[in-house]
Amino acid sequence: MDVERRKNVFGSNTYPRKKGRSFLGFLWEAWQDLTLIILIIAAVVSLVLGIKTEGLAEGWYDGSSIFFAVFLVIVVTAISDYRQSLQFQNLNAEKENIQLEVMRGGRIVKISIFDIVVGDVIPLRIGDQVPADGILITGHSLAIDESSMTGESKIVHKDQKTPFLMSGCKVADGVGTMLVTGVGINTEWGLLMASISEDNGEETPLQVRLNGVATFIGIVGLSVAVLVLAVLWGRYFTGNSRDADGTVQFIAGQTSTGKAIDGAVKVFTIAVTIVVVAVPEGLPLAVTLTLAYSMKKMMADKALVRRLSACETMGSATTICSDKTGTLTLNQMTVVEAYVGKKKINLPDDSSQLHPQVSTLLSEGIAQNTTGNVFEPKQGGEVEISGSPTEKAILSWAVKLGMKFDFIRSESTVLHVFPFNSEKKRGGVALKQTDSKVHIHWKGAAEIVLASCTEYLDSNGCSQNINEDKEFFKAAIDDMAASSLRCVAIAYRSYELDKVPTEEEDLSQWALPEDNLVLLGIIGIKDPCRPGVKDAVRLCTEAGVKVRMVTGDNLQTAKAIALECGILVSLEDATEPNIIEGKTFRALSEKEREQVAKIITVMGRSSPNDKLLLVQALRKGGDVVAVTGDGTNDAPALHEADIGLSMGIQGTEVAKESSDIIILDDNFASVVKVVRWGRSVYANIQKFIQFQLTVNVAALVINVVAAVSSGRVPLNAVQLLWVNLIMDTLGALALATEPPTDNLMHRTPVGRREPLITNIMWRNLLIQAMYQVAVLLVLNFLGTSILGLQNETQKQATSVKNTIIFNAFVFCQIFNEFNARKPEEINIFSGVTKNYLFMGIIGITLVLQILIIMFLGKFTKTVRLSWQQWLICLGIAIVSWPLAVIGKLIPVSKTPLGEYFSRPIKRCRNSRNS
Repeated sequence: MDVERRKNVFGSNTYPRKKGRSFLGFLWEAWQDLTLIILIIAAVVSLVLGIKTEGLAEGWYDGSSIFFAVFLVIVVTAISDYRQSLQFQNLNAEKENIQLEVMRGGRIVKISIFDIVVGDVIPLRIGDQVPADGILITGHSLAIDESSMTGESKIVHKDQKTPFLMSGCKVADGVGTMLVTGVGINTEWGLLMASISEDNGEETPLQVRLNGVATFIGIVGLSVAVLVLAVLWGRYFTGNSRDADGTVQFIAGQTSTGKAIDGAVKVFTIAVTIVVVAVPEGLPLAVTLTLAYSMKKMMADKALVRRLSACETMGSATTICSDKTGTLTLNQMTVVEAYVGKKKINLPDDSSQLHPQVSTLLSEGIAQNTTGNVFEPKQGGEVEISGSPTEKAILSWAVKLGMKFDFIRSESTVLHVFPFNSEKKRGGVALKQTDSKVHIHWKGAAEIVLASCTEYLDSNGCSQNINEDKEFFKAAIDDMAASSLRCVAIAYRSYELDKVPTEEEDLSQWALPEDNLVLLGIIGIKDPCRPGVKDAVRLCTEAGVKVRMVTGDNLQTAKAIALECGILVSLEDATEPNIIEGKTFRALSEKEREQVAKIITVMGRSSPNDKLLLVQALRKGGDVVAVTGDGTNDAPALHEADIGLSMGIQGTEVAKESSDIIILDDNFASVVKVVRWGRSVYANIQKFIQFQLTVNVAALVINVVAAVSSGRVPLNAVQLLWVNLIMDTLGALALATEPPTDNLMHRTPVGRREPLITNIMWRNLLIQAMYQVAVLLVLNFLGTSILGLQNETQKQATSVKNTIIFNAFVFCQIFNEFNARKPEEINIFSGVTKNYLFMGIIGITLVLQILIIMFLGKFTKTVRLSWQQWLICLGIAIVSWPLAVIGKLIPVSKTPLGEYFSRPIKRCRNSRNS
């Protein structure tokens, strides 16, 4: 109730968004295509001249049918674009819905950033985004990156003198807690966001390439259309063009001006429709459709795409540099082993085996040197523990040992905090006791903390020199690491109060002493390997994608997990440089790093900079690198990689901002699904290219040959517009939404420079196009005798013949969609019944085609066909199936066609140079 009251009084943490474009806006954009505008003008002229020459009853058909076809193309294109726009808006809204922790009623709860209200207390850690305007309550070494608000990259330190925090800024260093004072539109960030509209106009590399292909084909189509126009006008004005009944269309000095213009406009309309069918407008649309579809399905597979281009690039990934904790493992940590002194505690949570002094110091160090929290309900019930998985595991262990979290924190005062640092692999805290004694507690990677220890407390609470027993502790750490345990050491030292800086500025710059430490204990934390990770790694290996583990953990722990996950196949593989420490890799020269990077499978004890160096070395070696990361310090590597994958659960906001894709469940198996979807995007685009270019080539050749040789075209303007609709929108929807198959993961990654149209696609395309052209041109020139139409009038025979050509052509395209689904497989019908969308579109196309022939003859200049003629059309389409099967048995060279053309040029250059 209190939260609702504050929300009503001070507002919610949301801000009004600029509305996206309306459906009318997409309609307006769709009709502005130049070829469609020309067709509309041609339709207006045709309508006016038709009514004038043939009267209102008959003269409106030609112009109206072109109008209707253009209108249909515009509406379908607008609907498609509008739906994809809504899809991208929904994904952007999901991207902004950050989950964070707030303290309410003494406990930590996780809520959406939109549910924050004034008065909330929010803990801040490295990498977090400041979710609202507020004031710092407590903070240690807190540094804020305010560049998103001020435009300056300077890091600003926050303390009691400068406590104001602005929404939208990032925590660059340190820890703190803030009190929310302003939310939503009442913040500077809210005002800024409300004035910015989300831009969905990002063009991916594949879209840019396809736009180039479409432009080139469009220029070819335009050139052909101009040539056809010149030939047809030449034939028309020289009296060589005849109507279906044999009447000469134009006789100089006899034909009226109106009729002459009408005839010339009809010829012009034919030329324009040749351009319409030649320009593959559906190529960019197919990319948009497949990206939108893939993004939606990837959300279901726990991957949120932040940058569209990542969908494509992921299909080309040759290596994945993966974190260990939380990605390959479950991130459900529990303490399973503990050494206190030289004594191994069999039940790690059995406090009876600990000396009271050791237990007190351990509890103090764990309770104060943490960013986690323990909440004990006053009414009793289960204790609630929050924090990172490692913090939760250690706090849970300490609670079982009898730690009183709130009591211990009230018994001492925190003087200074050194937050856990992924470079140094440890964090510390300086405490002032009630008796004015100062204790400095450290916690971190076991071997690093151990190196700073000079003493240890034995099981009796007595201090012992560690030099003689250091090898024992190292062996204990190695044994735990070999059992795939994460080893954490806890140590402390006493310090003189008079040496502690008294001034606040000096205290904030104070480097905590990290020498002469007393070891309190070493604990082994179990983080089980995720189920399914071994299969996911195997899938990647089969797909030609090398998985590398890059972790900050001990090399022995990393090796054990890598063997468990299948990243390392056997112990024989676990030798340097296949398995290497970060500091060793860092010490190599740049050239040596490039050579060694190709071999590395596991990198342990790596710093974020080591990860960055590995990514740079791999990319220089020609690899397409995907990187997973969750910390703020992973941001440079995520940004440098071809595809940055941040973790949705444990990932910081800085890491997410630097990434291309957010893995919502932190699971490596989801990363593999992203690779699968990336390959699917590329494969679907190639399927559509093969389908559309087959139609383009066939329609263009048929009309051009017929127009130049006889002065008439078998496929008129309305029919070509209908075919264009099938190609561009329905075809794109059917093929661009084909779900990924397991076969995709048995191929090698798609190369960066690999041609869009492969030799296999050229083979399939040319066989189908040549068949369609040959059959339909034979029908065009010899159809009257073949179809037995000699007894019909010439006009009727021509109408039937042209209707059969149009119908057979559309049926061929329906079959061609099945063929394009499986460019490399002989069985083109496998799995087709599982794709309901594909089957639905095929069904809709078929039904609409039948309706067009049966009921819209006047508009489309078609006639009703007999059942035998329907069977002829179907037979022509069916014959292309065995032809496609035979064609796929023809072997093709793997060398791209472009190389064959470039070889003579290279030879000339080489001979010239020599």
